[in-house]
Amino acid sequence: MKVSVWSLLASTALAVPLSDWTQQQQQHPITDPESNGPYNPKHKDPYDHKVDSYGENLQPLPWRNGEGATMMGPRNKDRERQNPDMLRPPSTDHGSLPNMRWSFADSHIRIEEGGWTRQTTVRELGSSVEIAGVNMRLDYGVIRELHWHKQAEWAYVLEGNVRVTALDTEGGQFIDDLQKGDLWYFPSGHPHSLQGLSPNGTEFLLVFDDGSFDEESTFLLTDWLKHTPKAVLAENFKLAPEVFETIPKKEKYIFQGTLPGSIKDEEPKGANVKKSKLQFTHKMLDQEPLNTTGGLVRITDSTNFPISKTIAAAHLDIGPGAMREMHWHPNADEWSFFIKGRARVTIFAADGTARTFNYVAGDVGVIPRNMGHFIENLSDEEPVEVLEIFKAEKFQDFSLFQWMGETPKRMVADHIFADDPEGAEKFLKAVQNPAEDPIRAAPK
Repeated sequence: MKVSVWSLLASTALAVPLSDWTQQQQQHPITDPESNGPYNPKHKDPYDHKVDSYGENLQPLPWRNGEGATMMGPRNKDRERQNPDMLRPPSTDHGSLPNMRWSFADSHIRIEEGGWTRQTTVRELGSSVEIAGVNMRLDYGVIRELHWHKQAEWAYVLEGNVRVTALDTEGGQFIDDLQKGDLWYFPSGHPHSLQGLSPNGTEFLLVFDDGSFDEESTFLLTDWLKHTPKAVLAENFKLAPEVFETIPKKEKYIFQGTLPGSIKDEEPKGANVKKSKLQFTHKMLDQEPLNTTGGLVRITDSTNFPISKTIAAAHLDIGPGAMREMHWHPNADEWSFFIKGRARVTIFAADGTARTFNYVAGDVGVIPRNMGHFIENLSDEEPVEVLEIFKAEKFQDFSLFQWMGETPKRMVADHIFADDPEGAEKFLKAVQNPAEDPIRAAPK
């Protein structure tokens, strides 16, 4: 909605006492109260339209349909603009629902030689019980050292180029170079490494199939060697103990390595070396997308990326003003990572409970399985790019639109429009052709 539209709506509103508004004006002057969009005591909006307060440079205030009051205490105005529905929630919100939003900007960063890492787990976001996420950066030639995890690791390359190596359970080696939009998946216990490639290295999102995962607790090569007697190392590798005098005194974790050559030049050679029969990587953005009326959808799960048995994902490009339709997921919690844009999500938790959250780039959202929700692009000018990630072998969802269109019309009308035949006719006509359209264009 544009400011001019909000002003038009506000001009038709009923008058309310303005003493508190006047006090706010004195503390934080605004020449024209109606220029602050819907955030004034005159504004009336019974339909709870979206507000892009950040994009339109509006300052949210807790006024809704003439009710509320100004804020007199300390404020974080930047956060308020990023989360307008926290400060002025829709009238449909009700009851208590745990926090379902976290920003990687609030996560502690571990800084290392040529890189860094930060994580969002159940410790940062209590509702993130099924999945943990790690955001990592490696500069050119910088290595995330050889390691393995108890949990499976799925990853999406956000920017740059990265080389991955892995070993399968049959002793087969794997090497691949990836770029933005590519994935990798390493099953539990499979050893692997990562290295940033030219020119600027890489940044990626790591996803683990356990919300209590801790990036600090991975099994590191150097950490293991450091805690093994040198006599044992010598016996294992059939070398003199003195050879191991110069091994690292502490874990390397992330460190500047020598610059990598081509895969062909670096592939291990030897009579007993063999290539893995498994494909640990996948080019998600190269998939043919589902073209919807409001954007693009790409789904990657074990159907088209067979090794990924515990993580399924969808990549969504939600066009300006469009929305990811009302739906729910029956087989797993949704763990969303917002790459671009600004969005609002209302989560319906049954028992008369619903809560609305706002998300910007770098935010994580959680929606427990079976809870109804949507993702609405707040901006009428910019797209939203988001990953929907699930601890599941296959992507599954139910569309409210399709459910209504594929249920007997009489039953639908009895539920929603029992006393409104005209409304029933319009609704049933709208859903009579329930074609798949997971991202819906803005109404014209």
